[in-house]
Amino acid sequence: MRRLGSFGSSQMAIQWFPGHMTSARKKAAETMARTDLVIEVLDARIPEASSNPMIGELRAYRQRPCLKLLNKADLADPAATRAWLEFYERQPDVRAIAVSCKAPTDVARLPGLFQSLAPHRNDGTKLLRIMIMGIPNVGKSTLMNALLRRRVAKVGDEPAVTKAQQTFDLGEHMTVTDTPGMMWPKIAHDSDGFMLAACHAIGRNAVIDEEVAAFLGGCLLERYPQRLAERYRLEVAGLDGIGLVEAVGRRRGCLVKGGGLDLEKAAQILLNDFRSGALGRITLETPESRRAMLAAATIEPGIDALPG
Repeated sequence: MRRLGSFGSSQMAIQWFPGHMTSARKKAAETMARTDLVIEVLDARIPEASSNPMIGELRAYRQRPCLKLLNKADLADPAATRAWLEFYERQPDVRAIAVSCKAPTDVARLPGLFQSLAPHRNDGTKLLRIMIMGIPNVGKSTLMNALLRRRVAKVGDEPAVTKAQQTFDLGEHMTVTDTPGMMWPKIAHDSDGFMLAACHAIGRNAVIDEEVAAFLGGCLLERYPQRLAERYRLEVAGLDGIGLVEAVGRRRGCLVKGGGLDLEKAAQILLNDFRSGALGRITLETPESRRAMLAAATIEPGIDALPG
């Protein structure tokens, strides 16, 4: 049992790169050579933190156009999503759209957009080859199933469910390849690791829920304090992330034998409320906050710099 005050100030950086992802990257590079259009699925609540820099490198090498799909937009702050769409639309060879892959009407408009992004394959005779890429648990398999209108890809609320590539016909002149979720070998910024963990893109064996919840709590107190006050009926002024987890634990009766707080249970309540949308539509980063974070960090050229 993790005791009160034993987490927060000494948070460990989060890293997660399962062994199968090395082979997944190699296979993705091979498939990219035969691909006309890359669909990069992002989590709309953390668009840049959920963007794998290796995908950008592979795409740039092959000079492939990209549609950045901000999935789970129904869980994200609409104003922040608009800012991210404007940001991505300024990038060369990139289009961006916000969707919920669980909404059939959102997915139904995508095939026409695919065709418009690859005009050299838009004469009705040439095969348009599409590749769906992204980190674990952003909704790639949900997108695949929705596009094909049948269950072909295993879906689960856990990272790294898909282990191998699958290719299917999408109409007469279009194929789509679903790829396993890929992380990159080293997460450069600690805050990215915690945002990824908060959005459940990293396996639980690599994180401590109490630390992730304390980080998330700090973000929510800064950006959405009223949501917390309403959800948990708390006075949030003066709280930090750790204090919020403790307050949620007391409010929800998360106790262990002897009357102490069960911080793990309290942390899971906060995380689950965020992930499910019970706290409302929330985004943990904006283009402005991203620039500020990078300006305060030691930026590794070519990987972490945020253009625009």
